[in-house]
Amino acid sequence: MKVLVVGATGKYANLVVPELKQRGVTVRALVRDESKIDVARQQGVDETAIGDLGNLESLQAAASGVEGVFHINPAFAPNEAELGVAMVEAAKAVGVQKFVFSGVIHPSITKMNNHAAKLPVEAALYESGMAFTVLQPTMFMQTLDNGWHAVLEQGRFSLPYSKQVQACYVDYRDVAAVAALALTGDKLGYGTFELCAPGMVNRVALAAMMSEAVGHTVEACEAPFDQWAEAAQIPDGPTREGLRRMYADYDQYGFPGGNALVLRAILGREPRSLQQYLQELASHQGLS
Repeated sequence: MKVLVVGATGKYANLVVPELKQRGVTVRALVRDESKIDVARQQGVDETAIGDLGNLESLQAAASGVEGVFHINPAFAPNEAELGVAMVEAAKAVGVQKFVFSGVIHPSITKMNNHAAKLPVEAALYESGMAFTVLQPTMFMQTLDNGWHAVLEQGRFSLPYSKQVQACYVDYRDVAAVAALALTGDKLGYGTFELCAPGMVNRVALAAMMSEAVGHTVEACEAPFDQWAEAAQIPDGPTREGLRRMYADYDQYGFPGGNALVLRAILGREPRSLQQYLQELASHQGLS
């Protein structure tokens, strides 16, 4: 079997590559230009295809000859929905049999544009005639990596919303495993699945877990959005404004979920927990 992976050189979709490889899949990576080919090869892909999500012909060429496509949208792109729909249309046009879309939990919360942009992609997929699997993961544990330096150096974990609201998480490696199962088998065909590790935590509880993992006290902090965005080196533009809207929603409502029933059933094991993820993160720094 051959699968086209969109985003194989990125932080999240690259985790799908080893899951596919260990199941004997030939992996073709969609890359934007030749400068990304070596990066894709380092991730373990077998083939590369140069294409642009804004260019339908290039996507059709990239998807020709593959049985399956894994797609994750470029979050906060101003035309995110159109780019995702284009990939669905290209795959359909060249006879792709299976399409796995990594979207987001609660896409109906349309006040957040990174959620609203997933709905047209889902709709296009449901009407495509392809065997689809829609994955709806919650917040990725891997996003915690972004603030890890401050955890280690300053004993602080700060985000621009209330530290008291609760949120749910998932390790994207578990999502990647589900994606690979969907592409290489039939049991997840024509399904839409919320994917969460169990439970919800607020940032105070999360900081306590971090404290245990690193062996020193970590304080849960809040920061004004623009101050946080400057520290995170997020430039003005669609990503920054999309994050502003997202975190404003979190500040009011949190990010509810945390029902692990579906993920546990698909994997046949317990999903990776926040505690496990943080202990692993700390061990990589030689601190646990």
